[in-house]
Amino acid sequence: MNPLQPLLPWFALALSLFVGAPYISAQIHDPVAWDVALYDNGDGTLDLDFHAEIEEGWHVYSQFLNPFDGPIPTSFTIETEGVSTADTAAAECEPHLEYDPNFMMDLLFFEQETHWVHTVSFPGAIPDTIKGYLTFMVCDESKCLPPEDVDFALALSDIQPEDAKPDYCGAGHSGGGHSADLGGGDDAPMGIYDPVQWEVALYSTGDMTATILATASVEEGWHIYSQDNDPLDGPIPTSFTLTTEGVEADVARECTPEVHYDPNFDKDVKSFEGTVRWALDVTWTGDRPERIEGLLTYMACDDSKCIFPPDVELNLALADALSAPLPEICPGEEAAGGTDPEEENGGEGLLVLFLLGMGLGFAALFTPCVFPLIPMTVSFFTKQSKTRAEGIRNALIYGASIIFIYTGLGLLLTAVFGVDVLNLISTDPYFNLFLFVLLVVFGVSFLGAFEIQLPSSWANKVDAQADRGGLIGIFFMAATLAIVSFSCTGPLVGSALAGAATGDFGGPVAVMFGFSLALAIPFTLFSAFPGWLNSLPQSGGWLTSVKVVLGLLEIGFAFKFLSNADLVLQLGLLKRELFIAIWIAVALCIAIYLYGGLRFPHDSKLERMSVGRWSLGTVFLVLAIYMVPGMWGAPLNLISGFPPPLFYAESAGGVGGSHGGDGAAASGHVEARFRDYEEGLAAAKAEGKPMILDFTGWACVNCRKMEEQVWPHPEVVRYLTEEAVLVSLYVDERKALPEGEQRVEQFGGKDFRIRTVGNKWTYLQASRFGTNAQPFYVMIDHNGEALLDGVGYDPDPQQFIDFLKEGFQRFKDQQ
Repeated sequence: MNPLQPLLPWFALALSLFVGAPYISAQIHDPVAWDVALYDNGDGTLDLDFHAEIEEGWHVYSQFLNPFDGPIPTSFTIETEGVSTADTAAAECEPHLEYDPNFMMDLLFFEQETHWVHTVSFPGAIPDTIKGYLTFMVCDESKCLPPEDVDFALALSDIQPEDAKPDYCGAGHSGGGHSADLGGGDDAPMGIYDPVQWEVALYSTGDMTATILATASVEEGWHIYSQDNDPLDGPIPTSFTLTTEGVEADVARECTPEVHYDPNFDKDVKSFEGTVRWALDVTWTGDRPERIEGLLTYMACDDSKCIFPPDVELNLALADALSAPLPEICPGEEAAGGTDPEEENGGEGLLVLFLLGMGLGFAALFTPCVFPLIPMTVSFFTKQSKTRAEGIRNALIYGASIIFIYTGLGLLLTAVFGVDVLNLISTDPYFNLFLFVLLVVFGVSFLGAFEIQLPSSWANKVDAQADRGGLIGIFFMAATLAIVSFSCTGPLVGSALAGAATGDFGGPVAVMFGFSLALAIPFTLFSAFPGWLNSLPQSGGWLTSVKVVLGLLEIGFAFKFLSNADLVLQLGLLKRELFIAIWIAVALCIAIYLYGGLRFPHDSKLERMSVGRWSLGTVFLVLAIYMVPGMWGAPLNLISGFPPPLFYAESAGGVGGSHGGDGAAASGHVEARFRDYEEGLAAAKAEGKPMILDFTGWACVNCRKMEEQVWPHPEVVRYLTEEAVLVSLYVDERKALPEGEQRVEQFGGKDFRIRTVGNKWTYLQASRFGTNAQPFYVMIDHNGEALLDGVGYDPDPQQFIDFLKEGFQRFKDQQ
């Protein structure tokens, strides 16, 4: 028998029994007519032709489908000994690739009429007949018939001549073309599905340099992601990691990606389709290495699901490096290490950074370190300028000097650390931890615990230079402003640079230009027109209030950086509920402070409250109240993307939500008790229950839909919390395994390099259950064996309940 026969999908059987039953009572439905024939090729071989005529509205499936996740693929078994086939798989015409509602996935199938052809030969004695059977499954738009075996027996005395061959893939046949269009063979996509094929080559570009060229061929309907996507919130970016000591690499060059809405992540992402290339320039400073080794990590998605293939292992011998010119990376455009900042919304990104810097610059203006300097500066220029025209000129030079100093600071920091330092800030968890500590220190200093100041000798020396007058004096006057006001502007400059995570010079230039422009405008205007000083409010306690509010906001924003690090490292320290609680506390503190109910060491007693102060306090009070429902799972759309994602919570229902048992049944929320296979299996054995494996992903939107739409059903809750042990295995978890557990496994013709927790669960799913798509659910007995075929995404709770019932009944029958 066909070895795939016992692996029929559970839903095919259900459809056969429940949907197909009325048809059986009325008639035996057989929408496919098969004709099998032998044709002479004239070279000692024969074409064994399987011809299918399919009724209108029905279709049969290609050979090249995953038999463990979807319909039964068409297959052919020759039982006669002594018959050799040219390829493992029969050649077939070009199938249709369309969405199939029966399986809720894109599938390869044929309609109307098609052919499969095995070219056979006889190495030994020639038999009298060729016997065997074919297996197929047929479906229409709403139902499937049970899989069927069709026997065939062809006498070699009935061979038809070569000129009698039909036009296998003619215009009237499914797929079109001619006999040369038949495809198949050992390279067909059998086994674990991977819609991306990689070709990696090494090009020699100098004595100490080389370029790795990685070319991805992506199947139609699928896409892979640019390296410019945020790994903390969205798909896994394509990335390269080199492991050869002494070899360094720049950021890989890639073409301009397509920016589009991706339903898998519910946001705009940058991705590629078709054929795409990355070029990674590598250098070495010591001895020339023999090989360059590393890993290529990527992720592939279509419009409904994502897969996490094993990393592509790079093992390139320098002796085999190509000396030919490097092929063109991006025909018609220039490849860069990321997208051009003026293209694909890059210009808009720089504008946002400019406005961020300007906002922080205006905030710095209303601090007690800066605001009182305005009349002092006006006095300086009034004494230095003999005419009104000279005063205006000097004021403009002073403003330009402020811009030059602060913008130059941003360029200097980026030049020292490299153009990708700010990208490192946004993605490296340890740098995020450093920024968390830094902003907390800055925030506490704003609250009056201590002052952060540059050495006073610096200010004295610069101020002495300012007394020289002329252009040099004006420049050093601007430098004096920057140094004297550092205790207030320093923390805000740090925040501005942290927000400018673009990975090139454009980001820090834009944010620091905005910051310095906001500072320069009022100083320049009041220096040019001293009479305007009369309209300024007097310095006083309100300046201290501005500084305190900014300090509290700095502390609140510091926790965003801690959240970024926590998400990447999966430490579980700052789940969504705690993050929201911190921000509710920050907003309430600001509101109470502005209302006069809270005072810090350098505050004076609030005698009366202005309308502006009351209004700002009310804004923060409303913000605090708005965030309260987020503690119980509300999405908080106004600040969406700022707190940790909904799935990164202590429990599915927020504070008070339950992880299982009666609490889960009452609340309608379920969370896995374990995230480790061995721990879950041990608990299942101890409790005498089956184990349900939930292969999922942190970035899997359909997984969240199942958890939100199917799992809350009372009967599903009962099974997942009372009748079984639920174990969630995250295939995209990037936490590294201990070195003793890291290894390389082979399955389905692929090398699985297992170095992270996610790699471990990906290999487990692929090797044990024959699929690598998520979500995927399977029920396991105490021997670690599947009780029945697993199921994938299906928003119908009843289908999932039927799966749970059947699996639990089989488990009971084993006891």
